[in-house]
Amino acid sequence: MSTVQNDLDRLSVNTLRLLAVDAIQKANSGHPGLPLGAAPMAYVLWQRHLNHAPSQPSWPNRDRFVLSAGHGSSLLYSLLHLTGYDLPMEQLKQFRQWESLTPGHPEAHLAGVEATTGPLGQGLCNAVGMAISERFLANRFNRPGFGLVDHHTYTLVGDGCIMEGVAMEAVSLAGHLGLGRLIVLYDANDVTLDGPADLAFSEDVERRFEGQGWHVQRVDEGDHDLATLDSAMIAAKSVADKPSLIVVKTTIGFASPKAGTSAAHGAPFGPDGVRTVKTNLGWDPDLHFHVPEPAGDHFRTAVKKGEELVAAWNAMVADYRKAHPDLATQWESLKAGELPAGWEEGLPKWEQGKSLATRAAGGQVLNSLAQKIPWLIGGDADIGTSTQTRLKDEASFDGRTGSGRNIHYGVREHAMTAIANGVALYGGLRNYVSTFFVFADYMRPAIRLAAMCGLPVTYVWTHDSVAVGEDGPTHQPVEHLMALRTIPNLVILRPADANETTAAWQIAMKKDDGPVGLVLTRQSLPALAQADDAGVARGAYVMSRSWEGDPDVLLIATGSEVQLALSAQQELAATGIHTNVISMPSWELFIAQDKSYRDSVLPPTVTRRVSVEAGVTFGWERWLGDGGIAVGIDRFGASAPGPEVMDKLGMNVESVVDAVRKLVS
Repeated sequence: MSTVQNDLDRLSVNTLRLLAVDAIQKANSGHPGLPLGAAPMAYVLWQRHLNHAPSQPSWPNRDRFVLSAGHGSSLLYSLLHLTGYDLPMEQLKQFRQWESLTPGHPEAHLAGVEATTGPLGQGLCNAVGMAISERFLANRFNRPGFGLVDHHTYTLVGDGCIMEGVAMEAVSLAGHLGLGRLIVLYDANDVTLDGPADLAFSEDVERRFEGQGWHVQRVDEGDHDLATLDSAMIAAKSVADKPSLIVVKTTIGFASPKAGTSAAHGAPFGPDGVRTVKTNLGWDPDLHFHVPEPAGDHFRTAVKKGEELVAAWNAMVADYRKAHPDLATQWESLKAGELPAGWEEGLPKWEQGKSLATRAAGGQVLNSLAQKIPWLIGGDADIGTSTQTRLKDEASFDGRTGSGRNIHYGVREHAMTAIANGVALYGGLRNYVSTFFVFADYMRPAIRLAAMCGLPVTYVWTHDSVAVGEDGPTHQPVEHLMALRTIPNLVILRPADANETTAAWQIAMKKDDGPVGLVLTRQSLPALAQADDAGVARGAYVMSRSWEGDPDVLLIATGSEVQLALSAQQELAATGIHTNVISMPSWELFIAQDKSYRDSVLPPTVTRRVSVEAGVTFGWERWLGDGGIAVGIDRFGASAPGPEVMDKLGMNVESVVDAVRKLVS
């Protein structure tokens, strides 16, 4: 490499560093330490290895880059601006300001940002999901001479990411699967927010990754040794059967007065500190947001390179359409986010009285959907035989070849959910994950991000109440349903029977702007003649009226408790008390209806109302008003046969009848 090139490299790296520092200083908020230390590895990756197209950021065959250490967002924004993405300098100057395109942590709505990151470790998991997607789609669509899907996934992590349990769950799975297209750059600066990393972290990271099946390299002079960084990335790309970790030793806050200390992590340096950084890097300290012309021209070569890559790929795709027209049609539908024609035809329906757990019904519906939707994939946290979410005619997913549609996540609920986010962020595939409902707690941080990003992930949660029985209170969810209802943009569906379960799965498949949770029973329930697909889609509907006039009381129930409400309705009608039974599988879908529909289901004039749900009663006042009664469970469960637990905790017809009689007395 020539001296001139070395000088241009140095100028370019420092341009990247100082744009990030200037943005943070102008905002008087942010994390300057990572951009100063990690800029060299980011520069080498983006200028020499990352196949991307700034003018066409959604190009399907681009390499993915995920900044898992999302607090270093100013580095990513500087990269996007410099390499020619639609991110003007003014947006760097608006870093962390209201309605800017440059929030404090990266958000995936901005072109060039592949994932919303910030909670440490989540981005690494997302990258694993993207690598899974690449392998699956390559296996399905690539043919000899046609590499329709042929790229790598990179992620930049920090010491904090490596400490997070969720990241290590994902690392373990990635190594087990042999995801050779996944490359992790580890900014190992040995400093965290509170001080040196060795206050809490002294493990041998390299040996740990090696023990989990990873290819591992180390770069000791990551602050400036671009040649070794380049060689390490070349070597990582050559390893096809293992994911790769490149441990890059850097100095947090490089060239600043606070270099190498925790003080460089999460606060601006101040005007004097910024002047010192610029002086130490040979920069005019009075220049702000400055991009020297040679560096700017050098970075923007990414635009032409990207256009050439896209043009070559498009030409190949045109030939692919001629050689493999059926696959090409599927590819185009998948990338457009469409489902195949006729995907809803022939879904299971059940005759009245057929007794079936909704988890079993859900499994049958899922398998029917998988036959029609070849890009539907998913997995479970080691309990697919119980949640009944295994695709019966499909093999286990192989991370080396990409074959198989059943992903065995192991007992890794948190990483499973975050990896599913990565699959959804990649685009095209529809994916689901499953476990017992009580373990939704382990999944919640990733569920929140899916809702925030509008990702179409489906969660299948079975064993939905204290009816689980003998496993006892540790496995009996009572607060989970209400807790999940508080997450914006998450739709929860708790169907009353097998037929409502079919409708719930259809809703999940149609929703493309957020996640859906299906909450299903372990115990069998009879199929109801009154179950109504259109009513499920609207979140709530009048399932049964005990007479044609105005009811005395509304009985509002979800899931298995709809059966209790129907039985109570019959008993009350015999004594002259008339009720409407409302099946309310989804609060969120019902809230989204217009007022006239909501009033038709819950007439404002009928103020005597009873809710019936085997969970905490907190929140039901929204539908009951001041004069209603909630029949529920405001305590933890117990170990005993399921029907006995339900009865002892008041989830029985007698409790519903008593509540109604209190209201009408």
